[in-house]
Amino acid sequence: MSTHMEAFQAAATRFIMDPSNREVLTLVKGLRNGLVYGTKIRFPHALVMVALFRSGTVREKASTILTMTKTHARTLGLFVLTYKTAMLALRHLRADRKEMGSDSFLAGLLGGYLVFGRGKQSSVNQQIVIYVFGRVMLSLAKVAVKKGVVPDAEGTISANAWPVFASLSWAMVMWLFRWHPETVQSSLRNSMVYLYQNADHWDGWRSFLWHNT
Repeated sequence: MSTHMEAFQAAATRFIMDPSNREVLTLVKGLRNGLVYGTKIRFPHALVMVALFRSGTVREKASTILTMTKTHARTLGLFVLTYKTAMLALRHLRADRKEMGSDSFLAGLLGGYLVFGRGKQSSVNQQIVIYVFGRVMLSLAKVAVKKGVVPDAEGTISANAWPVFASLSWAMVMWLFRWHPETVQSSLRNSMVYLYQNADHWDGWRSFLWHNT
């Protein structure tokens, strides 16, 4: 048995290390990394949020946590697979097999539409897109400073970009929560209710210090 296992491992190693198989294997590895990373990111987040803000039995909460984790892992895995497949396809459409500057944009556009943009949107997918959107806005602000569109008097990119981004983000989310709370994503809205609205109510020292009324 050990001889057969060693032979199998040797053959698998040769296949993995063969340069001719590299492109296909990057797709497999990308899918794997998306699944693992999505699980590592979502599970602890879902565990805390469901435990704090969701009602129901332990079994129902556990089912919700596992569903959210599976959704996040599957979505990231599929996006990585779609993106890397599109990048490979675009390169293979050209005789010189070289990547162009627009390839990543087009591959991301395709992956974003196929994985995140179509069909009924889950709360997990919305959270991922909103997170990415926030990071994109911050990066674009930094690019604007880097390209000289916005002056950078202090000599650091974040000196101007970050204060504006942080201030406007909090100004808008607090205004939306105050006047249009139904439009705020559910997990963020629940957190904000706990932080701001629940602080306005108590009926004794227990609800003041220990739990909300």
